[in-house]
Amino acid sequence: MYLDFLSKFGVSGAHPGGIKLTKKIFKNENINTFSHILDVGCGTGQTAAYLAGRYGANVTGMDINPVMVEKAKSRMINYQLPVEIIQGSIENCPLPDSKYDFIISESVLSFVNKPRALKEILRLLKHGGRFIANELTVNRRIGTNYEEEIKRFYGLDSILMEEDWITLLEQSGFKNIKTLLRTPPILQNPSTPEFQYSAYIEPELYEIMQQHFNLMVKYQGTLDYRVFSCTKYSFRNVHMENIYH
Repeated sequence: MYLDFLSKFGVSGAHPGGIKLTKKIFKNENINTFSHILDVGCGTGQTAAYLAGRYGANVTGMDINPVMVEKAKSRMINYQLPVEIIQGSIENCPLPDSKYDFIISESVLSFVNKPRALKEILRLLKHGGRFIANELTVNRRIGTNYEEEIKRFYGLDSILMEEDWITLLEQSGFKNIKTLLRTPPILQNPSTPEFQYSAYIEPELYEIMQQHFNLMVKYQGTLDYRVFSCTKYSFRNVHMENIYH
């Protein structure tokens, strides 16, 4: 029900660091009008709209939730942005191989089958393309009961530490994996979330919102996030490595 809460409230910038952190991350990337970018789990389209408006990039947003898809489409119409919004799952994506220069996921991989999603992301990236992920982590191992409480509420199959994420990215075939500076802490989001409320919101979703906040407070210092960047190796990189070795 947590994802229902996000969709019905139309929460944008709910990921740790919000849109301010997103802007900071992409400031250091080489994006231009020729760049093709996929925003996985785009939600209401805030990040996709920013990338299209700021850089003039060719942006596609994808989300599995039909409510989020409609809100993202409305955003692009309102701002007159040529961003394609599609409904689909990153676990079984309808898009063609090697299409994107950049793929971003913001609090998405935690909610899906991670190996399957990463396999698809690798397939969708061009050789030399970049994957950037802002994802939930824990700073230390926690007891089984605490872990189950978090997994049950958010609908997660696992909760990973930073080193677990790195291992998973390596096993999926990504290279040049880096952990970017995470700032601020998860409860100190400097960017006020944006809301696009649905016409009708089930009363129980207000309770879900309160439970989410309570869990963030309860596990403050334990629940956290990391921003990872990595690359799909190009044939040229592999060739050059062979030359020098």
